[in-house]
Amino acid sequence: MAVGASAVAVSHGDAAVKHSWVSVPEGWVDVGAPPADYTIDLKIGLKQGGFEDLISVLHEISDPFHTKYGQHLSKREVEEFAAPHESTHAAVNGWLLANGVDISSVHYSQAKDWLALSVPVSTVEYMLSASYRTYQHGSTGEQVVRTLSYSLPRELHAHIDLVHPTTMFDRMKAMRATYMLDAALPATGTIEGSTVKGPAGQDIPLSCNTTVTPACLQALYRTAGYTPQAADKGNKIGVAGWSKYGRGLLPCPYYVNFADLQSFFTQFRPDAVGTNVTVVSVDGGLNDQSLPGVEADLDVQYTEGLTYPTPNYYYSTPGTAPTINDSVTPPQRDEPYLDWLSYILTLPDDELPQAFTTSYGGDEQTFPYEWAVRVCGMFAQLSARGSSVMFSSGDGGVGAGTCQTNDGTNRTIFQPVFPATCPYITGVGATYQIAPEKGVYFSQGGFSRYFERPVWQAAAVPPFLAKLGSTYAGLYYPAGRAVPDVSAQGYGFQVVVAGEVESVGGTSASSPTFASIVALLNDYRIANGRPSLGWLNPLLYTIGVSGFTDILLGNNPGCGTPGFNATEGWDAITGLGTPDFVKLKELFGSI
Repeated sequence: MAVGASAVAVSHGDAAVKHSWVSVPEGWVDVGAPPADYTIDLKIGLKQGGFEDLISVLHEISDPFHTKYGQHLSKREVEEFAAPHESTHAAVNGWLLANGVDISSVHYSQAKDWLALSVPVSTVEYMLSASYRTYQHGSTGEQVVRTLSYSLPRELHAHIDLVHPTTMFDRMKAMRATYMLDAALPATGTIEGSTVKGPAGQDIPLSCNTTVTPACLQALYRTAGYTPQAADKGNKIGVAGWSKYGRGLLPCPYYVNFADLQSFFTQFRPDAVGTNVTVVSVDGGLNDQSLPGVEADLDVQYTEGLTYPTPNYYYSTPGTAPTINDSVTPPQRDEPYLDWLSYILTLPDDELPQAFTTSYGGDEQTFPYEWAVRVCGMFAQLSARGSSVMFSSGDGGVGAGTCQTNDGTNRTIFQPVFPATCPYITGVGATYQIAPEKGVYFSQGGFSRYFERPVWQAAAVPPFLAKLGSTYAGLYYPAGRAVPDVSAQGYGFQVVVAGEVESVGGTSASSPTFASIVALLNDYRIANGRPSLGWLNPLLYTIGVSGFTDILLGNNPGCGTPGFNATEGWDAITGLGTPDFVKLKELFGSI
């Protein structure tokens, strides 16, 4: 629709709650009202007119048995599906006008499905029947201005998916279990000789059993000897990173350090010395070279180390910053997935990476349901354009901490991590050792309570549930989307940080590793005139199963339980298993 279409008056009365919390989310404390002149940068997600049709098309182009497989959509086509109906714009414009908002001050996304405006907090409170307060997190010192409840006129519930910032308390965290060398998990058993045999009979240095380098991963997952051919044909890999602010309002160092990258290449990938990652600032994201970050260094050193000379892009997006700004403090940034996705979806088709990895997330229950569903839909839009999106599955086993519900009942339940639970994302769990490879204790897995089990998991997941029987009944939702989908090594990664080698562990290591394998598969396909793989999950759970090494050992304790066990077939600690590049290249190379 034309944004300037005539507005329809919407009554402020007859409001109904859109979302609310029964109490202040765990870890946050009310520290008072925001200043009277505080301005909120409001984002409103409008109902997308053709979203269901987009999902239908996405399933067709991602089904390896469908005639439309691989026919990814263009940016323009995705935006046409996302565009709201004219009636939605008319209703929302009427509501804004009724609340004294100058329509000319509203900014729209390219698909016109998001609108943004700066509004005084008093106006927002009236519009949303809300009461905004300043909340501070006890362990980090982060401050956010939020409300515990907001409402919309009933008529607008059919036109607005969510309003932000409202009830979203951002606690996005990097998925990193530890990065201390002396915390490395010990290898079990005694192994003779200087090499061990991998699952395909390949020789792998014995040191890889506890100390992981690019060469170890190349040998284990059989990418050794493959030379990327499509670096000049558009193949790319992207890493999403966020800078956060902690206690004392100091930035947590999640920045890529170029000197560390060159030192890493010198030690572990000499032929790549002189190559660099391209850092892209999203909405003012920084990359301070005086603040090298373990997470950022890990991500780019291993994506570069495994995919060289494939172009690598690191997207630096601000995380949550202090609420009250001053001359030395950056402006507040709200939940960054929205900022990052909004930016990525504007990229021209020839600039969009075909594989992404992200090592961040949080307990699914801490995200408002409507918010999680809308953001998951944005990942679907990205997938429809031919990008494969990988996320770490989490580092809490079946759940860290008390594992209590936040709905006021304080029941104990297992805690899967979002966004990994989004069906349009490939969740990556973690393994360790190579003789044999095992699921590592922190590898988070389980079942979503927000998203139902997709059809492509219909064959893989029920056998696992059958083996589980009544064990943990009531602690998880067996009909939910199951995670992780796959796994990769996640412990003992040698990373250069501030010039020194540290040993890093977590699904933070697994996701960039698996994403790098996907980037190499895309390289092979693109070099041979085929499209990128795009949304992976329907492919992985069908013809892809035989391209994975099934992991049969390990469990992921949490919530006062031993957690789930690795077992034959899909399991909720290692998914389908770990990749065999040679087999996957044969399976995926010609479809």
